[in-house]
Amino acid sequence: MRLDQFLKLARVIKRRSVAKELCDSGAVKVNGQKAKPSREVKPGEIIEIDTLTRYLKAEVLKVPSSKNVSKKEARELLLVIEDRKKDIRDIIDLI
Repeated sequence: MRLDQFLKLARVIKRRSVAKELCDSGAVKVNGQKAKPSREVKPGEIIEIDTLTRYLKAEVLKVPSSKNVSKKEARELLLVIEDRKKDIRDIIDLI
């Protein structure tokens, strides 16, 4: 399954188009390397999403076989390793 589609189905990002834009901008890494939105996702891989307001690091537990996933199933797709909101001072330091 494509990375952008997986992020939407796992309910990490609300829309696939937003997931694609994040991948294209370099904000999404898989196993420490920048990932394209079309990259295939496999169980055991580590996904990192680093935006201005949030940092998420999670392990892929399983990849769904269908394009429809319930809320309950979506929670079982990822194991969150780290999820933190960035402080406004961190954002100002970047500028």
